[in-house]
Amino acid sequence: MSGERGVLCRGPYGGEGVSSGGPDCVDPAVFEVVRQGRAPLVVCPLHLGPSLLVGTGILWPPVIRLVGRP
Repeated sequence: MSGERGVLCRGPYGGEGVSSGGPDCVDPAVFEVVRQGRAPLVVCPLHLGPSLLVGTGILWPPVIRLVGRP
């Protein structure tokens, strides 16, 4: 995932698959949050905090990588 451009934010919850309805946020992803047993959650700066609080499978302490620029 690192280095890819044009990846959209997956919002704070990190829904996956067809049933998730896709991302509600149209901003580009800037951060990648590592999750247990799931693909990393890519989020914009606005959704970084909420994703740490309510995201599925977020590790604690969180592991966050910078993958883009706002």
